[in-house]
Amino acid sequence: MTTQKKVSRQVTLELEAGNAAMVDIGKMLGPTGVNTRQLKLDYDEATAPQRGEIVPVVVTVFEDRSYALRYKTPPTAHLIRKAVGLEKGAGRPGSQTVAKLSREQLREIAERKLPDLNTDDVEAAMRQIAGTARSMGVLVAD
Repeated sequence: MTTQKKVSRQVTLELEAGNAAMVDIGKMLGPTGVNTRQLKLDYDEATAPQRGEIVPVVVTVFEDRSYALRYKTPPTAHLIRKAVGLEKGAGRPGSQTVAKLSREQLREIAERKLPDLNTDDVEAAMRQIAGTARSMGVLVAD
């Protein structure tokens, strides 16, 4: 019979892939007693191929101070900004357009985000991504 570890805390962190900031990790997980240096090394090693992107991770901390990491896909807004080459979205979305996203780019982002979305239909995922793009002032081309 296997005994399940008891979860003491679960936190989602958005960190830079391959180069997580110790400050962010320490601020959120310092009070739990987890070895933050080892957690940073584990995260950096696992996300090294995605350097330059933001990769969220769900950290589950157990009562014995061990942890488990579950990686998610980068935030939708980050992927849209990267695809169209923006630093940030529009100041007044709806009345201001700052970039144009092609259908191909929209499909690529939707396929990448699919594991984290509440659908398994690429067309539905594309509609969700298009909504985020519109809220950033990015026009979706037809």
